[in-house]
Amino acid sequence: MTENSTPTPEGEIAVEVQNLGVVFGSGANRTEALRSVSFKVPYNRSLGIVGESGSGKSTLAKVLVGLVAISSGEVVIGGKQFDKSGNREKLDPRLLQLIPQDPYSSLSPRRTAGEALAEALDPLHSNVRRRRDEIASWFEQVELSASSIDKYPHEFSGGQRQRIAIARALCVQPRVIIADEITSALDLSVQAEVLELLTQLRKELDLTVLFISHDLAVVRHISDEVAVLQDGEIMEFGDVDQIFIDPQAEYTRELLFAVPGGPGFRIRD
Repeated sequence: MTENSTPTPEGEIAVEVQNLGVVFGSGANRTEALRSVSFKVPYNRSLGIVGESGSGKSTLAKVLVGLVAISSGEVVIGGKQFDKSGNREKLDPRLLQLIPQDPYSSLSPRRTAGEALAEALDPLHSNVRRRRDEIASWFEQVELSASSIDKYPHEFSGGQRQRIAIARALCVQPRVIIADEITSALDLSVQAEVLELLTQLRKELDLTVLFISHDLAVVRHISDEVAVLQDGEIMEFGDVDQIFIDPQAEYTRELLFAVPGGPGFRIRD
């Protein structure tokens, strides 16, 4: 599989979020899911977005893919601007794709893995037979046997289904990938394999990755920079190694202390 055929000038911004706010409900039931969230991600870079359950991570992912409305601020993706006006132009699938947290629920049990990719490649005229060589190439890219194209989701393990979800997202050759807690349901050994695969694909395909997780150890594996979310606000943003060595926010320190493992994950005394 070839690398992206349209190289991007170094430093050009892929995703920019400016003072983003998201509010659910009203009155006594009003909840601010995101408050004044701002960050930029250049092309070919990776941002880890980390926080505990309820911090706003998944809401942010849904805003970026157009599933949750913006209450204030704006989002710019590939030069296209979106705000609370609600007039969101549909993004070119070759620009942005989501790898979901639960690949099993996102894969139809009545369609084979090959059919899932064929539909992504051509939603109106999906045809596995016509696209078989291309689909087989993507299966091999994510380290699955091409012979498994005709299997159904229940015939794969959790890690294999996640690889199918990755292949389905990447087969349209997007520039930006949002990976939403894609290792949270996997065993530790399988987590490591999937992370290594995504890291490898990111380099080979010049991908921009927004990697969402509650696990700082996982985020460190794949990210250039980290945004730490708490209660809908960014508490800390910076280079991944610097944040691990010298975290400034108390909340970041609490997350780091909760990470099991060796000296590589310990913060400075």
